[in-house]
Amino acid sequence: MTFSAKLWNVSFPWVVYNSSGPRCTTLDELKALWNSESSAILMKSCSPLPRDGNPEPRYKEVELGSINSIGLANHGYKKYLEYAAELKSEFPDKPISVSIVGFCPEDFIELVEAFQNDENVDILEINLSCPNVVWKPQIAYDFEASDELLSKIFAVPGSKPIGFKLPPYFDPVHTEMMANILKKYPVNFITCINSVGNTLIIDPETESPLIAPKWWLGWLGGDYVKPVALANVRMFYKLLGESVTIIGCGGIKSGVDVFEHLLAWASLVQLGTVLWKEDVACFERINKEFEEYMSMKWYTSLNQVIWKLKEL
Repeated sequence: MTFSAKLWNVSFPWVVYNSSGPRCTTLDELKALWNSESSAILMKSCSPLPRDGNPEPRYKEVELGSINSIGLANHGYKKYLEYAAELKSEFPDKPISVSIVGFCPEDFIELVEAFQNDENVDILEINLSCPNVVWKPQIAYDFEASDELLSKIFAVPGSKPIGFKLPPYFDPVHTEMMANILKKYPVNFITCINSVGNTLIIDPETESPLIAPKWWLGWLGGDYVKPVALANVRMFYKLLGESVTIIGCGGIKSGVDVFEHLLAWASLVQLGTVLWKEDVACFERINKEFEEYMSMKWYTSLNQVIWKLKEL
């Protein structure tokens, strides 16, 4: 069986890799990912300058997932340019993807220009969906601002694949509004979804919330969000077709979860909360489970799964 995939002109040895966020901030974490069975390396969402992020406690595991309010803690994009060069020199066989975030259009343009001109970076994922920065709304919920930002991003010269990490949409009208914006530009891929923002989990024993930042509101991931992620993957495929590659992200902790995302029209998948919980060993386990599930169904190719969800 072969389960390789492509994202535009970039080849992936298999379909599972990490999402930006868990265990991808430091060079040591990135090297650990590279030495794992992750099919690519996606680095931490980086901003023009380093950020410490939100105060502790800002991450907590719970039974069905996790809640966090990290607040875009990262080393700044110039450091990730250095990391990409060292990774590529030591591990040339896997794609390197960067995650770009900014607080104004000029921030995004500065980073897109830098990474488009860097020979060690293969893919640019633009994060339009961080809900954990106080007083900063998610760009992808402002459709006029999103349209304006995409027009500026695609005016930057460069040939590397560009895609967008999107938040969950809960109304089909909003999904369609974003899809209509994406259709206007040469978008190569979208990642659906970032976790669900502005949620509250309370510990009844201590009678207190689990995390401190942003009035105790955090980013919810894990089992809680898989149905939302699958719905977004499906709806965007219905609206965009095969012109845009869809990367599924949300609630994936087993080989069967990978299978479901591919059925729902994802072509690749990313792991988030499970990577927080299990570290990089999760890739080997999940890849093995996926292969075993495919064998159980007598499937030998991804073409037998991707986009094959049966409609009622």
